[in-house]
Amino acid sequence: MTRSEENYLKAIFHLGGSEASSIATNAIAEEMQTKPSSVTDMAKKLAEKGLVDYVRYQGVSLTEKGIKTALAIIRKHRLWEVFLVKKLDFTWDEVHEVAEQLEHIKSEKLIDKIDELLDFPKYDPHGDPIPTKNGEFQERDKQLLSELPLHSKGICVGVKDTSTAFLRFLDKNEIALGDSIKVLEREDFDDSMHIQIAERQLHISNQIATNLYVKKE
Repeated sequence: MTRSEENYLKAIFHLGGSEASSIATNAIAEEMQTKPSSVTDMAKKLAEKGLVDYVRYQGVSLTEKGIKTALAIIRKHRLWEVFLVKKLDFTWDEVHEVAEQLEHIKSEKLIDKIDELLDFPKYDPHGDPIPTKNGEFQERDKQLLSELPLHSKGICVGVKDTSTAFLRFLDKNEIALGDSIKVLEREDFDDSMHIQIAERQLHISNQIATNLYVKKE
């Protein structure tokens, strides 16, 4: 498979999950930042390889083979992210772009060895689940911080936005995975929030709150 084909499979999976949902070509084009006609061409190629089902005007869905392949790519990507953070001291805002390149390495033995070296991690540095070699993964029980009731507490378990700018914002404000966050106040005007982390109190926008995942305590 080409790198482009792998990227398309991963994008379709992210849009539709493992439910083999039919995804509109326009949605895939937006995700891949390309033209719908290019998506149609790629969908036909992937369909010939048995990786997707493509029906004109109805969209694209992953086959069982396509889901398995997409999960293998995602596994490699997230294991590389953990490796870069744990073994090479990369920060969590640096790893995504590097892992995008490393995920296309074909050696399954190498990936299995990295998995073993890292003691089979279940989650990547951003809190996303890492599929096993068999394609199984454990989703966390989580909700957006913006949905947490007033005066409730939650443990930060992931981020929805993995952009460098957002992760650097979190670092600057010392917000990290594993932090206990309490909602002190919510503004009616713009849904911004006053929160408490340890002994610190912060005021965050609704945009920040809708990009942090927490597990209610």
